Amino acid sequence: MDNNFKFIDLFCGIGGFHQALSDLGGQCVFASDIDENCRNTYEENYGLKPAGDITQVDEKNIPTHDVLCGGFPCQSFSKAGNRMGISDPRGTLFFDIVRIAKHHKPKYLLLENVRNLSTHDNGRTWKTIHENITTLGYNVSENPIVFSPHNIGIPQYRQRVFILCKRKDLGHIPIFNFEVDKNNNNCSIEHILQDDAEIENIDTYKIGQEKFDIINLWGEFIRNLNGKLPGFPVWTESLKELDLEEDLDTLPKWKSNFIIKNNQLYLDNKKFIDSWLKKARSFENFRGSKAKFEWQAGQAENPNIWETIMHFRPSGLRVKRPTYFPALVAITHTSIIGERQRYLTPREGARLQSFPDSLILNKKDSIAYKQLGNSVNVEVVKLFAKFLLFNKEFNHKDYNLKSIKKEAKSI
Repeated sequence: MDNNFKFIDLFCGIGGFHQALSDLGGQCVFASDIDENCRNTYEENYGLKPAGDITQVDEKNIPTHDVLCGGFPCQSFSKAGNRMGISDPRGTLFFDIVRIAKHHKPKYLLLENVRNLSTHDNGRTWKTIHENITTLGYNVSENPIVFSPHNIGIPQYRQRVFILCKRKDLGHIPIFNFEVDKNNNNCSIEHILQDDAEIENIDTYKIGQEKFDIINLWGEFIRNLNGKLPGFPVWTESLKELDLEEDLDTLPKWKSNFIIKNNQLYLDNKKFIDSWLKKARSFENFRGSKAKFEWQAGQAENPNIWETIMHFRPSGLRVKRPTYFPALVAITHTSIIGERQRYLTPREGARLQSFPDSLILNKKDSIAYKQLGNSVNVEVVKLFAKFLLFNKEFNHKDYNLKSIKKEAKSI
């Protein structure tokens, strides 16, 4: 297909598909999203006002197009949702894609969803999707493709399912072969960070004293342990000698295992932990999830918690290496950049999703974070669009880490 093609952008969000395909020469002729804030952001950036609820749009009123794009709503497939899948009303929005594709018969469908779609309901959800697409007259890969931006040097671990569909009269879709180049895939968060001096109202992104104290407490804890650093969740309520009266057999296996491991950690570090617990419990806010800890930053001789990425989660303070961020999500688990002692900014979140700095973000941070968390990654979409539309195989030499880093730094 030549570079002058038309596409539609269903469940468009703030325009991840639009940005990617327009960069490749495409023209967007229709967009839709049920969220008013997303429609406003989309129009502000791309000059096209998306329609609202796609279920209320007559497919006959949608312009002719070559490519149908859609990151159809993922709540019903996501591990964070209720996982009802096709039986969930949101899951049935997939059939609006079917309805539109059946009428217009575009050359290609480029669809995206959450990782859990590939295994949901023991594979029955994927089977339903696959059968509907093939019945429409499209070739589609036997299995969904799972891919993350960190595979191509973008510092975000975000596994998503991509569904590539090609009208049968146009031929087969080649197998997408991608091998991670482990020698050339060292992601670093430094490439998307803003200089603190350029951030307006930077104090709003600084962590408060309460969380600062909690992080320091856990930093002291991890720094003073003997032996290997814990690769399991640390629960302060279990940092004690095992209660022989407690019947661990009544607990789930995973929970009893964690209790036993916490008990051994305590026995190996009894003197220090007794002193540390006394100090920790003098803080009024040291309770609930703040009294739990997950060290996921590997082994180190002198671990420094302020050289990591952190999140306050219901399961505790989670700590990771500063190589790549976990997936941006629509909920409020915004990453803390340890060396900066502040949260990831919305602009940095946009860079993680490969949007240019020209993208106009919602003025309200909570909405901007949500919109970015729901977006597709622009560079990953471009990778699959090149493969599907132009038969361009992935090549590390053409799409190398250095070029991505350079582009991310100069956005």
